[in-house]
Amino acid sequence: MAPIADKAALVDYLAAGVKPETAFRIGTEHEKFAFHHADLRPLDYQGEGGIRWLLEQMAERFGWQVVSEGGLPIALSRERASITLEPGGQFELSGAPLATLHDTCREAHRHLAEVKAVTEPAGIGMLGIGFNPKWRREEIPRMPKGRYGIMTAYMPKRGSLGLDMMYRTSTIQTNLDFKSEADMVKKYRVALALQPVATALFANSPFTDGKPNGYLSYRSQIWTDTDPDRAGMLPFVFEDGFGFERYVDYLLDVPMYFVYREGRYIDASGQSFRDFMAGKLPALPGELPTLSDWEDHLTTAFPEVRLKRYLEMRGADGGPWNMICALPALWVGLLYDGSVLDAAWDLVRDWSHAEREDLRRDVPRLALRTPFRGGTLNDVAKTVLELASAGLQTRGRADLDGNDERKYLTPLLAIQATGRSPAEEKLALYAGPWGEQVDPLFKQFAY
Repeated sequence: MAPIADKAALVDYLAAGVKPETAFRIGTEHEKFAFHHADLRPLDYQGEGGIRWLLEQMAERFGWQVVSEGGLPIALSRERASITLEPGGQFELSGAPLATLHDTCREAHRHLAEVKAVTEPAGIGMLGIGFNPKWRREEIPRMPKGRYGIMTAYMPKRGSLGLDMMYRTSTIQTNLDFKSEADMVKKYRVALALQPVATALFANSPFTDGKPNGYLSYRSQIWTDTDPDRAGMLPFVFEDGFGFERYVDYLLDVPMYFVYREGRYIDASGQSFRDFMAGKLPALPGELPTLSDWEDHLTTAFPEVRLKRYLEMRGADGGPWNMICALPALWVGLLYDGSVLDAAWDLVRDWSHAEREDLRRDVPRLALRTPFRGGTLNDVAKTVLELASAGLQTRGRADLDGNDERKYLTPLLAIQATGRSPAEEKLALYAGPWGEQVDPLFKQFAY
């Protein structure tokens, strides 16, 4: 809790993420929407069968430790994993850092089995999809976390869709390591350039308020009008000189949300971390930040790839269980083998800023059919999946049946082969067997 002396301490904090390849791990996070089978409504926080009840049941039955705020359970922890709540009650597993994709997939299966053991007898289901398909924003319950109240008040000042991002979106993310600053830079550039490919393969949010919304990944579209200060494709990542210090400079210019002191969140929305380091933060005049404050601030930037002491891949919609395993498979295959990483960099290194921005703009609507260099993004996806497969084969991590990690790419290979995203499959069901209703989605695609 010592005060931060200068910017070098912030740079050193990020640089401390460097580790040898033998220590590389895989962290996977996945969110889902909880709903009552009887009426498909999202769970309130309080009451029998509410989010609080669900957290307490998970703790009682499966050994999770309750994390409280203001006397209310708002998260769970067990070993190096946690269960957390997004603003609208999206139920998230933040997985432990694990050595193989087999471990990651077992963790996801265990989590979903535990959740189902609690929710199924109570008539509660869980749905993996990128955007709540049925309920309006004002119908979504709000979770009692102090930081979310501050964000809710600030979001409409910076974009028209920030509250939809908070209360109605769901994602799958994976977190990966780097062995040096140069390795971080190359991985960041490859991951950022190829994030639209992941968005297209995982596009799974075509409905809003019970009807098609004109997008295949509306979750991705929402991020384009959430907050320009803290989201986007970060063109400076591709400039000469990018590294830990340049990212710190970016973060110092991202407006703050809050400061956490003595169990409460103090509203510092729109204020400057640079002023905080000078002892001139209006919310806490005369105080200096600590590394804990810096850790909090790092979580308030939302680019398509985010740097902490690891890299977060943030471009994918929520989806079914096999897609939870597929996302880390894609990125581990691309980023954890040196020769494949080099080949992936060769693939994207001559893409212009305009081309990257065009992909980011068009993919939410067109997914794999997005035009690119005389073909479509699906052509790029084919190459990307071939590279990922080669990277996973080289890793040679076999399960008990002798299968290596390439098996987790299977759903992505099927999507690429047809060029049809998960969203397009759901739109076909909506126009056909579902009779232009989204209610059947909750039954057919629940975990």
